[in-house]
Amino acid sequence: MRKKKNLNQIRRGSKIVDIVFYSLALLVCLITLYPFYYVVIMSISDPMEVVAMNVYWYPKGFFLGSYELIVRDSSMWKSYFNTLVYVISGTLLNCLTAILGAYPLSVKNIYGRKWLVRFLIIPMYFGGGLIPSFLLMNKLGLYNTMWVIIIPGAVSIWNIILVRTYFMGVPESLKESAFIDGANHWQLLFRIMVPISVPILAVISIYTIVGIWNSWFSALVYLPNQNLHPLQMYLYRVVVQQSVDLKLLSSEETAEAVKRMLTNIQLKYSIIVFTTLPIIFTYPFFQKYFIKGVMLGSLKE
Repeated sequence: MRKKKNLNQIRRGSKIVDIVFYSLALLVCLITLYPFYYVVIMSISDPMEVVAMNVYWYPKGFFLGSYELIVRDSSMWKSYFNTLVYVISGTLLNCLTAILGAYPLSVKNIYGRKWLVRFLIIPMYFGGGLIPSFLLMNKLGLYNTMWVIIIPGAVSIWNIILVRTYFMGVPESLKESAFIDGANHWQLLFRIMVPISVPILAVISIYTIVGIWNSWFSALVYLPNQNLHPLQMYLYRVVVQQSVDLKLLSSEETAEAVKRMLTNIQLKYSIIVFTTLPIIFTYPFFQKYFIKGVMLGSLKE
């Protein structure tokens, strides 16, 4: 008797197709990771090999002098401390403002809620520009202070919309049960809504951390004081300010300047590694919640 095929049965693909897909995925991973690997091997290779651009697949020679210069530079550690202040304060403020802004917009019986959400979308896409922002920072007394980096970035409309969407997915029966037990809106928000919203808070946290860590333009515009510069601004100075006029130097000074220039060429690779590794190591702490939170809205029941 001929056996009927089950049309609902999931058929397994051929091994050849699996090999092709895995090979393509591996190729994409290698292409994605190679630029960072290239920077790493350039940062530890011999400076002469780096200048000659002879390093491609593996380090040639071994030299850690550029890392030694970075570690011994007090201005780098000052910039590192400033960046930590900006990242920690900015992330906490972003999470707090997102929670406080999203909760009222997720309550269904609030009058004008939909119009307010539409209004918030306007400044998310349109801004006043650099000159009005510069004049505003001056008028508020924030120019050339750490607050000029912290306060303007404390509120993100995109984060508010993300958290609002997550809050709206919480069952109404859970909220009603809390109100029946005598909870008010503040208790509902911080004792129930926030603890179950860890995935979406992890998402906006990692986005905020990466954004602030990689930011340098605001410091370039608003912070002439180098003691307040973040780490990326330090990297900007290292990469840009490395030219020396050899014609104005003696022979001994020229040799020393050439050696310094060779180190400076490699220094930009070392500082890239040094400033990137902390943010890379941050992701595993958020990975558990990040994948769940980033899929918000992808599935509908």
